[in-house]
Amino acid sequence: MINENRLLNEANSLFLQKKFEKALFLYSQLSTEFPENKEYPVYALFCDIASEDEQKALSLFDYFSVVKNENLDEAIHYVEDVINAYDGDIDKMMEILQDLSASTVDALDAIKYEDFKKLIESRGSFRVAFEDIMFSTKVAIESKEDFFDFVSKLIDNDFNNTAYTYLDGFNEYFSYDSEIEKLYKKLEEKKLAANHK
Repeated sequence: MINENRLLNEANSLFLQKKFEKALFLYSQLSTEFPENKEYPVYALFCDIASEDEQKALSLFDYFSVVKNENLDEAIHYVEDVINAYDGDIDKMMEILQDLSASTVDALDAIKYEDFKKLIESRGSFRVAFEDIMFSTKVAIESKEDFFDFVSKLIDNDFNNTAYTYLDGFNEYFSYDSEIEKLYKKLEEKKLAANHK
């Protein structure tokens, strides 16, 4: 008799260690043994996504792990939406981004961008406000405009690595967007200027 929980824990552990093929084997085994469980095929799907984009797969896994306990059907539906949106539908992606930031604001100690702007005002500068929350809180971005504004301010305040991280993280959603190109250019110019000092 298979110990379902032990097998799932082992599969999840392999997944988080980025041993996706081994994890996939165990998730497939679980799906075969327990066909009524709707979770296992979703995990197998994450392994498939990981072969193209590890970060995307790990983020989805994190999100799914948090939300499935509240509402499994909703979590599965969300994951399906995201996977469909990766086929290049930017509007769909932005819509999902908003839903995700709304639900993860509570789950991940995030601060909405509007609230973060208020914090900037009260602290008197972007740099001070961002340093206040940098290691404890994420900023939940809900629109393209906010995203560009935020990254631009990161660059202006010399948080260049963080700006790169945000740009690289969202690059696949806006890969052909001229604003993204401008922000990358701005970062490169700052880097060059710093090297010539």
